[in-house]
Amino acid sequence: MTPAPPTTSGPAPARRPGVALVNLGCRVNRVELDLMASELERAGAEVVGEREAAAVVVNTCAVTGEAEAKTRKAVRRVATLPQRPLVVATGCVANLFSDELEALAPGVVVERDKARVAARVIEGLGLVPQAPAPAGDDPAEACASPAHRDAPTPTGRTRPGIKIQDGCDNRCTYCIVWRARGRARSLAADEVLLAVREARARGAREVVLTGINLGSYRDAAAGDLALPGLLDLLLERTDVERIRLSSIEPPDVTPELCAVMAAAGERVAPFLHVCLQSGCDETLRRMARVYRTDLFRHVAATAREAVPGIALGTDLIVGFPGETDAEFEASLAFCREMRFARMHVFRYSRRPGTPAATMPGQVPAPVSAERGRRARELADEMRLAQARSLVGEKDLVVVQSPGRGVSGGLFDAAVDPALPVDSLVRVRVTGVRGDATLETEPL
Repeated sequence: MTPAPPTTSGPAPARRPGVALVNLGCRVNRVELDLMASELERAGAEVVGEREAAAVVVNTCAVTGEAEAKTRKAVRRVATLPQRPLVVATGCVANLFSDELEALAPGVVVERDKARVAARVIEGLGLVPQAPAPAGDDPAEACASPAHRDAPTPTGRTRPGIKIQDGCDNRCTYCIVWRARGRARSLAADEVLLAVREARARGAREVVLTGINLGSYRDAAAGDLALPGLLDLLLERTDVERIRLSSIEPPDVTPELCAVMAAAGERVAPFLHVCLQSGCDETLRRMARVYRTDLFRHVAATAREAVPGIALGTDLIVGFPGETDAEFEASLAFCREMRFARMHVFRYSRRPGTPAATMPGQVPAPVSAERGRRARELADEMRLAQARSLVGEKDLVVVQSPGRGVSGGLFDAAVDPALPVDSLVRVRVTGVRGDATLETEPL
């Protein structure tokens, strides 16, 4: 009789130390957390929820006074979790007010250099840093955790962002980000190529090029390569199926950029988020924005002529100091003229340390709130109208969760729940729901 094989009982494998990632603020912050997550996972950590975390990274935001208040609240909250995790705060508030953040709670560590954040956590958890996978190895296998082995980002998000630029040389009167992030600087084109290829190796069908001032991208070592040339290079030297641009300033929507987008066809998403902030020239002047509505109008026309069917998004600030009723109405009328498919509306929030914070004519909160309500109402109206114009059209949708995806024009799309997550599928738009979600059928 053959003896039964011995029972393998031994100690269960040690659980990987957990790290929670808390993001406050912009897409660039989210992309930065993905980069940190990759480094942490290579060292043997695992991305988990706050309650399971031995360490928590908080990527902070200082774009408004309200955002800064949320940052302080978030740091206090995670610092007082029952397990008392190591808390590493970084980002814009950390750069501006590091001493104040450290004083919020015992055990809070502030790291102003985002490139050092993962190393601080790795050291705090007693792990050993690991270098990225060498060329030729599978980058997807090298940096994915078991929980997100098949996801395009280490945090499990689809449509990974590639940060190609940081900092800003503009000095808008409401903004403090230029102080927090420093002067404009860009990632070398070769490093952008590598990042896109790594995202593609993890299964990404679409990547999003991001930056604080994306259109200022320049690689002097590559012949002063600008954003249109970089986009061309990525299309030529990678096989990523779709590239999307994140928010861009109006002067940077050049004929050259539009020509590259037009020539690329479906490989570049037919969407541009062009920052407006106000549709009134007098308000733009007080904001110290580097354009006026005539230029914005020209930019929108150029983009629409080059890429028929392109969707335009924007940001709008209401209640900026000195904004009169007439200026607000002018701003709203201009937005209606532009027919935005997506408009983020922000009530002006006084940001200490900026020129706008001490300007005369601070708009009372109830007035600002009413203007915000009307602007959001217009935003919903325009978005629904744009969505309805797509009925009968074909589109490419990235499936982000079962039954849900995002279209080329950045509309939510209902898709067949059987379609694999992270796939890029061709559909026909068959209808539109009340919240502007596209109803689709596969082709």
